[in-house]
Amino acid sequence: MKLSSFTRNGTHGYGVVNANGIIDLTTAIDGVSDLKGLLESDRLAQAADSAAGRSADFALEDIEFLPLIPNASKVICVAVNYLAHAREAGRTIGDYPVLFHRHAQTQIGHQQPLLVPKSSEQLDFEGEIAVILGKGGAHIEPEDAMDYVAGYSCYNEGSIRDWQFHVHQYSMGKNFNATGGFGPWLVTTDDISDPDALTVTTRLNGEQMQFGEFNDVAFNIPTLISYVSKALPWRAGDVIVTGTPGGVGFKRKPPIFLKEGDVVEVEVNLVGTLINSVANEV
Repeated sequence: MKLSSFTRNGTHGYGVVNANGIIDLTTAIDGVSDLKGLLESDRLAQAADSAAGRSADFALEDIEFLPLIPNASKVICVAVNYLAHAREAGRTIGDYPVLFHRHAQTQIGHQQPLLVPKSSEQLDFEGEIAVILGKGGAHIEPEDAMDYVAGYSCYNEGSIRDWQFHVHQYSMGKNFNATGGFGPWLVTTDDISDPDALTVTTRLNGEQMQFGEFNDVAFNIPTLISYVSKALPWRAGDVIVTGTPGGVGFKRKPPIFLKEGDVVEVEVNLVGTLINSVANEV
């Protein structure tokens, strides 16, 4: 099942995506008005039943995509997780994952523009696989961790490189307004039985910049879920952005940074393609 968050005629909603558009579930399930609420209430099965046999209520062209989980309580990102990216960055992999937090308000949806900020010209692309938690919990053992996953999506973890390296902490360079593309939809785990089969490809203006196989990561999904849960309980709708493969712009010679008019695509096989144009901050 594919699920997405959107706005239409000024109203926020969510629904099931099929070949013809969106089946609107915004008012179909009592007490559940958004995708995070659907996960919190553990009613994915009810959503599937509600959508079964129904035609699309409107075409994808008639909606504006929101970030997949606009109101996630936390978005936790993993740095230098792909071994190829660690090599190009000159980093060694330690015993523990390098994590940082991204604020939900920095995210944009599919087909919305990434913004080159006024204060920097070093906006870089990072195509990544996003994991969405379907339920909360603390002190989760790795062997139980996949039971907490609702599904997968695409993420462009846009980074402002000069700000990222002002200090040793990544946080500020990873939290500029409108730099995190997230979507277009969540594909539930019943359609993706093995996340190690996932790959991520980033294209800039049609040219492939990055490709990575998820089985090339140092820290897999169960490890990440378990590690974070020992410090901070997960909540339904939380997001793990699992790291980017090699080929990022600032490590190229000469460096490549995003500029107004560019189009970035992040494709995750078995999920779909997140597309964002690039504009200058006004």
